[in-house]
Amino acid sequence: MSSDEHQNAARSAASDATRAAKRLVIKVGSAILCATAEEGGGAVREAWLASLAEDIADLRESGCEVVVVTSGAIALGRQRLGLSSALRLDEKQAASAAGQAALAQAWQSAFTPHDIAIAQILLTLDDTESRRRYLNARATFRTLLDLGALPLVNENDTIATSEIRYGDNDRLAAHAAQLVESDLLIILSDIDGLYTADPRKNPSAEHVDVVEAITPEVEAMAGGVNRDAGVGSGGMASKVAAAKIAGGAGCDTIIAPGLVDHPLKAMLDGGAATLFRASISHEGARRQWIAGRLKPSGRIVIDDGAAKALQSGASLLPAGVKEITGAFSRGDAVEIVTADGQVIGQGLSTYDAGDARKVAGAKSERIETLLGYRRRPALVEKDDLILRSER
Repeated sequence: MSSDEHQNAARSAASDATRAAKRLVIKVGSAILCATAEEGGGAVREAWLASLAEDIADLRESGCEVVVVTSGAIALGRQRLGLSSALRLDEKQAASAAGQAALAQAWQSAFTPHDIAIAQILLTLDDTESRRRYLNARATFRTLLDLGALPLVNENDTIATSEIRYGDNDRLAAHAAQLVESDLLIILSDIDGLYTADPRKNPSAEHVDVVEAITPEVEAMAGGVNRDAGVGSGGMASKVAAAKIAGGAGCDTIIAPGLVDHPLKAMLDGGAATLFRASISHEGARRQWIAGRLKPSGRIVIDDGAAKALQSGASLLPAGVKEITGAFSRGDAVEIVTADGQVIGQGLSTYDAGDARKVAGAKSERIETLLGYRRRPALVEKDDLILRSER
């Protein structure tokens, strides 16, 4: 293979990964979305956003589910409130509150021509670090995607403190990719990917098309590139750190140029970008987390019919449950045990122990009567269950 053929093959890696993805997260920073001071500042680049909306609509039409993580609330809100220069924490939170409405409105305006509804989700670090809140957030994402909406994610800067902040939306995007079990995270940047050195300072710096593993050497390359257009907070180092987080959850990451119109189409057509391959598969990451890292807080004893259903790939429904032992909360790990005492798996409970006991052995249609409210029937969802035969 010639050097040109090798480069073309490397360049196609990013577009191939995008075409193969069934679910992806796209991160749009404020430096991409909002006009700079030289351009007037404090406003959304509407024509650019319309071109991105068209790209996303095309991806959805091909059968890909899409989640967007967007910055820009503070940048938009500070202009609306007449704030300038460096902002105090309370001023940033006020600007975020004022800018969130404008941000959501801008995105909805861009997607209205495609008949796509925007659904805003504001997250804090607690929402992905707490198992209970993690499950709640994931269920919301799942329902929105099932309904055909486009989840629009931002950090809840209005209430977040330094202790519960992600710090930058690159990291937020990586955790959102974990949350929705995305195949791919695309970070739109003001540079076309990773270079061997800072290309502004070193004219011999070479573009890196594919990163197989994020090593200290790769992280050192990222430390040399920290572009900041005045309205964003993340540099190349934060993007590589985000790729490392996403890769640990089985999600590939692409850093691609975002300032051009139709940035996704440009990348799909073979434009320069850097693909970071995941360090583990989705299934491997899920098994490690559920079966290897979480200590079970209780047991669910099931009958033979339920055991056979689980082996066939079903979720665990209350009807097949014989006994609940232990004190656990929603989101805690529980062992799944047969009537003769054999542990056949481990999963995350969608009920706390008290409610699980109330519905044990009951048909799904009786759950609302027994609990006094309507909810999904499964005690353990199939996606949150690892059987011993799968380890």
